[in-house]
Amino acid sequence: MKTRCTYLLFILLLLNSTNLDAKTVTQAKIDSIRGELSVRKEDTLKVKLLLNLASAYSVINTDTGILYAKEGLALARNINWEAGIAMALNNLGNCYVDNSDYSTAMNCFREAISINRKRDDKTAIARIANNMGNVYKLEGDYTNAMECYLQFLKTSEALGNKQYVSVANCSIGSIYKYQEDYENALKYFQRSLDAAKEIGNDGIIAAVSNNMGIVYDSREQYEQALDAYFNALKAFEKLGDRLNISRTMGNIGVVYRKLGNYTTALGYYRKALALGEETGSESLIASHLCKIGGLYLFAAMGPAIKDKNTAANNPKNERLTGNYLPDASLPTNKATLLNLALDNLQQSISKAKEVNDPYVLSQCYEYISEVYELKGDYKRALDANNRYWKLKDSIYSETNKEKIIKMGLKNEYERKYLADSLKTAERQKISRLQLQRQKSITYLAIGGVLLLIGFSFFIVKERGKSEKERKKSDELLLNILPGKVANELKTTGSAKAQYYNNVTVIFADFVNFTKTSERMKPQDLIDELHNCFKVFDEITTKYSIEKIKTIGDAYLAVAGLPNEDAKHAIHAVQAAIEINDFMQDRRAKLGERTFQVRIGINSGGVVAGIVGVKKFAYDIWGDTVNTASRMESNSEAGRINISQTTYELVKGQFDCVYRGEIDAKNKGMLKMYYVSGPA
Repeated sequence: MKTRCTYLLFILLLLNSTNLDAKTVTQAKIDSIRGELSVRKEDTLKVKLLLNLASAYSVINTDTGILYAKEGLALARNINWEAGIAMALNNLGNCYVDNSDYSTAMNCFREAISINRKRDDKTAIARIANNMGNVYKLEGDYTNAMECYLQFLKTSEALGNKQYVSVANCSIGSIYKYQEDYENALKYFQRSLDAAKEIGNDGIIAAVSNNMGIVYDSREQYEQALDAYFNALKAFEKLGDRLNISRTMGNIGVVYRKLGNYTTALGYYRKALALGEETGSESLIASHLCKIGGLYLFAAMGPAIKDKNTAANNPKNERLTGNYLPDASLPTNKATLLNLALDNLQQSISKAKEVNDPYVLSQCYEYISEVYELKGDYKRALDANNRYWKLKDSIYSETNKEKIIKMGLKNEYERKYLADSLKTAERQKISRLQLQRQKSITYLAIGGVLLLIGFSFFIVKERGKSEKERKKSDELLLNILPGKVANELKTTGSAKAQYYNNVTVIFADFVNFTKTSERMKPQDLIDELHNCFKVFDEITTKYSIEKIKTIGDAYLAVAGLPNEDAKHAIHAVQAAIEINDFMQDRRAKLGERTFQVRIGINSGGVVAGIVGVKKFAYDIWGDTVNTASRMESNSEAGRINISQTTYELVKGQFDCVYRGEIDAKNKGMLKMYYVSGPA
């Protein structure tokens, strides 16, 4: 599971225009400031004190923080202090971010940046650009977030402000992290960490350590991840930053869950959730409820600790001393675990909708789909899966990803959709032809016999044209849907989802696509993708395999639907061998100007159907698809990795090398085989 840690709001307060670091303010210090406020006159210092209190209380109680920020803003306006007004608006925006009210926060930031532009305060403008980038990121708009962060970095370097440079690099790294470009993420995080250490800023060091932990976790480097997380946790506890203590505990729980230590993971999740509830952060509550729901699902799917000898699972490990080792227990009944998973996930969805968190929503729907599948409720599983893919496509669309990699590279591939449903398009054509014929009839009545002859000729011509247009529409539809499904759609106006029990799913993915794309011109990249996928299409067609879609640089196809194929697994492996041979030959000729491919194959049952009305697409869902994806991700460049299920269907037909049981992400230990070639 890809872990989401909402970007550290600690960074927002590091960049606050006040001089006091609000995260380190103790309750005693708060009381001291409040005492000083009571004797201060209405001046600029009182504004600053109010804003310091607002920042401090936004960690403890966001509503109180907002009240103090508003009071500071009112005073700044009352004394006509323009710089203070901008300062207060920025502070108030940060408080609204902590309260998950992103729309109001952006309004505050826009007003503040407008004032600072008039004042030509480049430092303040840079700071607010970062804050706006944070909001865009929290909303899943990574393209606009990256633009804000790059501007922030450029301005900070020009100003020679090392603290801002450190924060900017951390922010940019976080975007690469969310886009799963972990190499670039670590590069920018390391730059941020180096700058923070140079100036001795423990707060930024803690924030960056936490982010690096997330990246190591995603790369399955769990020892490094735990080291980074516990370093961050100790720093955040020293700073009294309960929001980020909660986030980091949740991240630690994720690592232990992946290691199979479910009881320790659940303990951290519960402590994280309790802290989230204390701070009143709806985003955190939603995130932790999702994690807990996912944990119950994983517990229902398989056994607990996979490797009791790893350092991360060793209770004597010094990381787990003190207050860090929570205690929790799990039910053993599968039905109970699934019900607990569903309850927590539904609570998470409710919270995530309140704060408009698309990532948590998509993760919840993915988990819920698996819960219902295990319960045997395939209708609800399909509905949840549809919601998951809709959200995931929105968050990780190739357009956004490529804009971030090359800011301006247009994704002309993966855009071959209908402008509207074919049924609507055909109705428009028929109406147009009827209008043309009606006009012709009118001309006929006026023009007499000679025009009658001319109109007769016109009718024949138009019929031919109509038939040609209809044929073109049919061909376009068949490029998107299987023939059987296309005919059903044209006949009835809809096509029902169906379950296919015996199919084989193929996933092909280009290795190191991001690195290769960065070395190529945009048009060359698009042309090469087109040339490769064109041959993939020819090969799959040869074996009566249905291409489902391309997802950026990945190619998904399935053998055995919509028409049954007793040799679906054999045909799928044959096609995979030809695809792999083609790419190896092409690599030998073109070198770095093309890609290396890795392929994964799995057999089983899937649900298939049409998604949407406009720009609709034919797609497949189910555990078989997920496992095929895991086969691909656990394959290597130039290799074809198949599951045990597929192996049982093709053994004797192909030479296969048993790889043993391999830990597949979210699937546990799976038997895998490399296909060497025909037997």
